[in-house]
Amino acid sequence: MSKKTLNAQNLAALGADRLAELLIDVSTGSADIKRRLRLELSHNLGPQELGRDVRKRLVTLRRSQSNIGWRKRKAFVKDLQTQAEMITARIAPDDAALGFDLLWQFLELAPAVFTRTDDKTGEITEMFDNARSALGPIAERALLDPEALADRVWNAVSEDGFGTFDGIIATLGPALGTTGFGHLKAHIDAYEAEPLQEPEMDHEALAFLQALRSESGNYHAEKKARLIRNLRKDIAEAECDTDALIAQYAPAALLHPGTAAEIATLLMAQNRVDEALEYLENARPDGPEDGQADWDAAYITCLLARGDKDAVQAHRWQCFETRLDVDHLRAHLAELPDFDDVEAEDRARQYAQDFPDMGAALAFLTDWPDHPGLATLVLNRPHDLLGLSPSARTQAAEALRLRFPLAAVLVWRSLIVDILNDANRLQYGQAADHLADCAALDGEIEDYLDQPDHTAFLAALQTHHRQKTLFWKKLANT
Repeated sequence: MSKKTLNAQNLAALGADRLAELLIDVSTGSADIKRRLRLELSHNLGPQELGRDVRKRLVTLRRSQSNIGWRKRKAFVKDLQTQAEMITARIAPDDAALGFDLLWQFLELAPAVFTRTDDKTGEITEMFDNARSALGPIAERALLDPEALADRVWNAVSEDGFGTFDGIIATLGPALGTTGFGHLKAHIDAYEAEPLQEPEMDHEALAFLQALRSESGNYHAEKKARLIRNLRKDIAEAECDTDALIAQYAPAALLHPGTAAEIATLLMAQNRVDEALEYLENARPDGPEDGQADWDAAYITCLLARGDKDAVQAHRWQCFETRLDVDHLRAHLAELPDFDDVEAEDRARQYAQDFPDMGAALAFLTDWPDHPGLATLVLNRPHDLLGLSPSARTQAAEALRLRFPLAAVLVWRSLIVDILNDANRLQYGQAADHLADCAALDGEIEDYLDQPDHTAFLAALQTHHRQKTLFWKKLANT
């Protein structure tokens, strides 16, 4: 390796004095580099000295009110990252209590930071999430007073409007311990017993929107109840108290498949199989619902725990019949003896041909894969292709183009027709590419069956979409 390559070994060879001179030179005119160098000098004097400098910077950042535009955003984010790094990597290893206090103060910056700058990329959110996750191990080493820690947690979560402290109870669970959790529960109980504080008069438009979001018409009462319920859930999860967790769900929520699956999973971990099944049966989905996949997985786990293999197989097949679920079908076939699995697979492929949801059938036969069956589906139901997912159709056409050119052309034609009918100018280039693909396969198709050949299809497009000049220009350039 060249001795002129910029790496730590080559730079160290310059010697400390020369490097110091270079750092002074490089830092001239750069507030960021100067700030970093001062922090490194402070660290050399010990964690307390570095902690004082970091705390000053955090106070300054919190008090600042100017908006951070895109020009200053990169330096601003770098500054935040530097402070977090100094706390977690330099201060906390030597003084965990100080590191915890400073990292908590860093998290408290979140409202001011999100107010001042845009976080479309999620970079700042991720930075605060990482800081929150680091609190747990630091808190355990710091040997904090559990009641004082519970006070601090309560003050944070009861006023958290940005979700900065979401999950903090689980993160600090080991540090809180039984004493801390008891103290935190006392805070929640006291808050629940307090009469609802009448907020300052909301703007009429805001009050109207709040009423729309409220089931009972009392937005603030519901908000208070929701906070109490969520905090008690967090504590119950952190303490692994399944019964306390279940008690926080409203009766209607227990009938949701996803919620029932979550509860069943917790009960299964405690070998409470019959109770888990009861919650699942009470929330059995009537049709496609949110959380159904989780419900099915939990239900099969319970059946397996009971040793009811026949019921498991029946449910797997039912999942396939309901939504052409590939994973459940594979699991079902894997449990069948030789030859029976072949017969069942043939039956599944035929079932997909007549499945009402053309999109599900197309995806299943593409993914299985069953390309002959996919071609049959397309040739038998070409009009059902319109309006389906463009990505699913494109994938199907690519799977068909080598062995089943007519089926591939029909899929591409459906994409072209959708794009032109919708006058989607941004996708005219894609439509032109699809039409070029159709032209390329024209010579391989001896019989278009009851479909127009390429010349007739192109003539129909020219008749119905002559005015879409941008498309025809795109086509001319393909």
